[in-house]
Amino acid sequence: MKSIILAGGVGSRLWPLSREYYPKQFIKFKSFDKSLFQMTFERCLKLSNNNLDDIYIITNEMHKFLVLGQIEELGYSDFNEDNILVEPLGKNTLPAVYYGIKAIKNRNNSKNNSENSENNESNNNIVGVFPSDHLIDKNDEELFINTIMEGKRIAKNYLITFGINPNKPHTGYGYIKPSKELEVGYTVDEFKEKPDLETAENYINSGYLWNSGMFLFNADLFEEEVKKHSPDVYKAFKSDDIKKIYANVPDISIDYGIMEKSDNVAVIPLNIKWNDLGSFDAFYDEFKKDKDGNIIYGENLLINSKNNLINTYDNKFTSLIDVNDLIVIDTKDALMICKKGSSQKIKEVFNTLKTKNDERVLYHKTVYRPWGSYTILDEGRFYKIKRITVLPGKKLSYQLHHHRSEHWIVVKGMAKVVVDGKEYFVRNGESTFVKSGLKHRLENPGKIPLEVIEAQIGEYLEEDDIIRFNDDWGRK
Repeated sequence: MKSIILAGGVGSRLWPLSREYYPKQFIKFKSFDKSLFQMTFERCLKLSNNNLDDIYIITNEMHKFLVLGQIEELGYSDFNEDNILVEPLGKNTLPAVYYGIKAIKNRNNSKNNSENSENNESNNNIVGVFPSDHLIDKNDEELFINTIMEGKRIAKNYLITFGINPNKPHTGYGYIKPSKELEVGYTVDEFKEKPDLETAENYINSGYLWNSGMFLFNADLFEEEVKKHSPDVYKAFKSDDIKKIYANVPDISIDYGIMEKSDNVAVIPLNIKWNDLGSFDAFYDEFKKDKDGNIIYGENLLINSKNNLINTYDNKFTSLIDVNDLIVIDTKDALMICKKGSSQKIKEVFNTLKTKNDERVLYHKTVYRPWGSYTILDEGRFYKIKRITVLPGKKLSYQLHHHRSEHWIVVKGMAKVVVDGKEYFVRNGESTFVKSGLKHRLENPGKIPLEVIEAQIGEYLEEDDIIRFNDDWGRK
């Protein structure tokens, strides 16, 4: 079967851990050695019998190279870049899913199916849709895979959604009411939006399931339902120009556009430990706590303090005294403190900063690029100091800056440097200087990460002062 991974969100409710250019699905939280995206990718690989070509990823331009880098980090450097589908702008989940479906159908149609049996052709049309930011307990992964695969038995006739068996009334999820029992799962009686607490309790008592946002269906059936229930989406995708498509396609969710309107919808219960980590309250619910109900990352001393979530930057020492039910999130450039139960309001902080064009909603002090990363160590009005890490075999674009010069000091590895066509090597402990207005490139020809301290001097030091002449990733 094919898989579509939705990987374009920004995780605004997990700010300041999550930023637009490095959102929650790509973060390696302190409890894990892999990101949520990487764990989702590996589950999809099991669903497709380790066939990388069966995995499609919907994302945006700013996250495309995070996707590639994290897949490469898993050891799959041969992943087909054409399977990463870049949306020109976000238009909610229905256009994203249909974009993936169109790509899959076009790929299937381009192949010679004459040697395939009817059964294999049918299997090629079965598509699962999975958000990249869901946490599924490792102990439940086999049950998850088996339940998804069971859904194939009814996928010819039904659009399938997967419902989570609730463990408590939750106001942050939509709900699904199952109806008539099928060979696998149930028909759907109705979908419900996020309720208040009393209504959520009534839903659970009436056998409702949480709406997980995961789906399985036959691609041809899904396209028929899009044509029937969301004709504006169907018509927009008649074009071959993705920018034109997204200029015209409506902003609409798959639930509202299709699932709530179709007569061919089924739900299959997933009896697994699942969390979408949509807020720090959800984060608190998920992870192991000490005897006082605290989750603590970083060195600390707590006095008479219970049921707190503490996540500090670089193991910063933290002390709480006589406080309960706090969420404390500390990063290098931002500190967020709120009461448990109020973390949904973090999005208001995020949106306020965004309206002010505050870069702290976009970037961490460490910024990830397709070639590696850089960390801002210090900055003032006319200078900025960075630590640049270039991965083995990678290189920055051939570029110039109009308003700043750069001093490079190699502290680890060996750098290959090109300045105005002149090529030379800079070794550990050596330095070089690049004047403003000169074309230049930094490259790591070695087998270990290259680390360089860069001192920028100039009257304008923002990232948009860059002209690229040649770039391995096609950036402008």
